[in-house]
Amino acid sequence: MAGVAVDGAQGAAGAADDLGEVVPGPPRRVVSLVPSLTEAVAAGAADLLVGATDYCVHPAGLDVARVGGSKYPSVEAVRAARPDLVLANVEENRESDVAALRAAGIPVWVSYPRTVPQALDTLRRLYGALGRPAPGWLGAAAAAWADLPAPAAPTPVVVPVWRRPWIVLGSDTFAGDVLSRLGLRNVYGDADQRYPRPAADALRTSGAALAVLPDEPYAFTADDGPEAFAGLPCALVSGRHLTWYGPSLVEAPAVLAAALARPVTAAG
Repeated sequence: MAGVAVDGAQGAAGAADDLGEVVPGPPRRVVSLVPSLTEAVAAGAADLLVGATDYCVHPAGLDVARVGGSKYPSVEAVRAARPDLVLANVEENRESDVAALRAAGIPVWVSYPRTVPQALDTLRRLYGALGRPAPGWLGAAAAAWADLPAPAAPTPVVVPVWRRPWIVLGSDTFAGDVLSRLGLRNVYGDADQRYPRPAADALRTSGAALAVLPDEPYAFTADDGPEAFAGLPCALVSGRHLTWYGPSLVEAPAVLAAALARPVTAAG
């Protein structure tokens, strides 16, 4: 698929982030406030990683200082880890925390990919900012997404990411682009909002032929989710493979395709 090539050469230290900000580099101590970027750094520059959030659970057994949640990290805990670079994300982290860290003199590198090609480019530039060559898995991820068969007529889907209240994928989201490359069409993909909050009745009459239920951020399961879509097939998918951009991108096409091919249907 066009647009997913990744340059494997080492980027220049100080590469721009997704908002165009250039941070000094290369760093020696990195704190990540983004689980997918924590995994990415651990898989190519583990010696630099000194801190991460409580939700950074990949790779297993990661032994670094914990600094709280992604939405509500402890700025003091981040500062105590003495980083010379913090990794953040527009959606996952609050602008006020990024501002507080910068006010404390700590550079912050911010990610914001909304498509698979953008995510691959984000990761390439991240390694440039770290002063490290792009690892082999990044090239493998580009190849995995480039080799997808041309999609047939897209299946209309609805993709809740939360309930009580219901929140769904809308327009201009990374996960929405992932699904489109797998032959699906998000029925809320043209919404004015990136994460609309439709009523439950609207979800059931949205025209979707399939509900895609990830296990994060809301942990949808066979017993929690499909019953709200009685009679509509529901695919229970890995949230990490749907929403993370990092090493999981290598296996994401195969993992998601397998889950999408095994929908469950709650009794009507």
